[in-house]
Amino acid sequence: MLLAVTPGEPAGIGPELLIQLIQEPSRLPANCCLIAIADPALLQARADLLGLPLRLTEWQPGVSARLSGVGELYVLPVALKVPCEAGALNAANAAYVLETLRTACQLCQDKQVDAMVTAPVHKGIINDAGIAFSGHTEFLAQQCNVEQTVMMLATEGLRVALATTHLPLKDVAAAITAPLLSSVLNILNDDLRSKFGLENPYILVCGLNPHAGEGGHLGREEIDIITPVLDMLRDQGLHLQGPLPADTLFTDKYLSKADAVLAMYHDQGLPVLKYKGFGRASNITLGLPIIRTSVDHGTALDLAGTGTAETGSLRNAIETACQMIQAQLKAASQLSRSGT
Repeated sequence: MLLAVTPGEPAGIGPELLIQLIQEPSRLPANCCLIAIADPALLQARADLLGLPLRLTEWQPGVSARLSGVGELYVLPVALKVPCEAGALNAANAAYVLETLRTACQLCQDKQVDAMVTAPVHKGIINDAGIAFSGHTEFLAQQCNVEQTVMMLATEGLRVALATTHLPLKDVAAAITAPLLSSVLNILNDDLRSKFGLENPYILVCGLNPHAGEGGHLGREEIDIITPVLDMLRDQGLHLQGPLPADTLFTDKYLSKADAVLAMYHDQGLPVLKYKGFGRASNITLGLPIIRTSVDHGTALDLAGTGTAETGSLRNAIETACQMIQAQLKAASQLSRSGT
């Protein structure tokens, strides 16, 4: 399994997390080969700063990948625009960050690699460079020419997808429409089947308002929009429960049998997931024709160059990508055998 890894913001912890991970190759998934889409000089400078061994080999598409030793890593070179210092943002390198993402995405689309894994980027510095950028999810949707994607975070025992992502809270209610919910739930259901190997995913759906609207006394979105959509999709065969009050949905009574939760907005579902598994979770973009996973944290500029950043989330993102590759291959094989 070939995974293109983008180290993200060059001044952040992404480059060193990757370097730290390959110091223990035996802890990475079997038959998994990482290819850094990065500036080799950046990686070497960060390894030298940390005092860690690093042996880079330039990767050639189509050539069998076999590296497995301590500190060994394939790299597909993308040059920084200006030299980078750990912890010091520079807007001049914003274009470099986006070029690494474009390259990794194109490799996936061309089936040269099996998945892409992304380390954190710094949205602010990219926008400061005069480039409109709201996040990995939206950028990759544009690169893949996909209108609708779904952000899902996953940790052990819990998957949380979002109906809306990076919206001000005052705009969320207006964004919750029947077409949006129908599209999001279909993408979530389809990808849980095809990329996670779940035959009939059981999805819990949060209400938007406190107490799921309490019969219309605390808002009518559940009555007018959410419930009709869930009823329609149940008639089409989706296994859904809701709308449920978010303050009680995230309990064992409900979660013990669920495969995923759909939250209506960012801070409705992600605080619970991050409390449960921060540093051991991965961010997954659903609805793409490729597999993309990412870390659950930011660039941590204050830790860059110290070697103290935890690698758990990047390791989880790599493991999740490998599991998704295997599940997708299995699902494709079953479809082939069934003749559909």
